[in-house]
Amino acid sequence: MFKTIEGAADCEIRSVIRFLNARNVLLTEIHHQICQVYGDNATSDGMVRKWFRMFNEGRENVHDEARSGRPSLVNDDLVRKVNERVSDDRRFTILICPCTFLKFQGLYSMTLSVVANIACGRIL
Repeated sequence: MFKTIEGAADCEIRSVIRFLNARNVLLTEIHHQICQVYGDNATSDGMVRKWFRMFNEGRENVHDEARSGRPSLVNDDLVRKVNERVSDDRRFTILICPCTFLKFQGLYSMTLSVVANIACGRIL
């Protein structure tokens, strides 16, 4: 029985795909081995196929490429304000926790801008 590695970074799993691909291990076997060591939810068969194909086409970098698009709303200042707000006001914690739980359940979506407004005191 293998020891399971929890919380592996995507680049770690891609490195394993690249290594096993270089060793001429079959695609299905690569996915099987990743699931054995990193758990069934580590990566999908489709993602293994995608990276397997990209490495065969000559890609060497296992890291994500920079993408254009909407910048993240999360920054150090926001994190600091949220931490201050949580420690100062328990109602804030009560508001965020159920929303986060429901978001993970797929029942509710709370945008980062709403969290930012709460942290800055514009909603409560």
